[in-house]
Amino acid sequence: MTKVAEIRKALNALADPKRAALLQGFFKTGPGEYGEGDVFAGLTVPQVRGLARRFRDAGLDVVPDLLASPLHEERLLALLLLVDRYKTDPDRVFALYVRSIPRINNWDLVDASAHQIVGAHDVGRAQLLRWAASTHVWTRRIAIVSTFHSIRAGRFEDTLAVAAALLGDPHDLLHKATGWMLREVGKRDVAALEGFLRRHHRRMPRTMLRYAIERFPDARRKAWLRGDAR
Repeated sequence: MTKVAEIRKALNALADPKRAALLQGFFKTGPGEYGEGDVFAGLTVPQVRGLARRFRDAGLDVVPDLLASPLHEERLLALLLLVDRYKTDPDRVFALYVRSIPRINNWDLVDASAHQIVGAHDVGRAQLLRWAASTHVWTRRIAIVSTFHSIRAGRFEDTLAVAAALLGDPHDLLHKATGWMLREVGKRDVAALEGFLRRHHRRMPRTMLRYAIERFPDARRKAWLRGDAR
């Protein structure tokens, strides 16, 4: 049995058709929805993480086959294996990740991997802004979520630049992700967040603004929502 076949056998042993049906609704896999055509086996995230620990020594050669799978959990497992291997083989992992972006095609896949691979690789603001201008919604989400790595290091400039580039984005999933990253900036430096808000709050989609100010004191949050905060 090949290593990929062994991994798939272990994953299929945990499959739950009832949970799979719920997940396919939760991740919007119907016609015209953002996850159209995605297929689930019905594993929980802790189960997939457990498989990533079990097969962490499988090597990078299994990743392309897993990422090519129609099963969402196989693609998530592949990304968790890449995250685990990044510190020991960063250049190869990063190159494989970028080549695989078309297969990183739902928000949880981006959020589980982008900041730990793209963010850790420090690709530079110009590249992040190119991705933020992509026609591919998940590439745009990678651009903003990857900046979580620099936020955690106390550097906010990339986040603020990418957030400004995404102010006019039409997709609600980008409004939520951008607001989330802005909120993370505010948790560390509220002045930096409020400086961004003063410049841009009139252009911000309402969802983005709500996510960004979610942790503000009630009176301050309401003032920003009314548009009269100073």
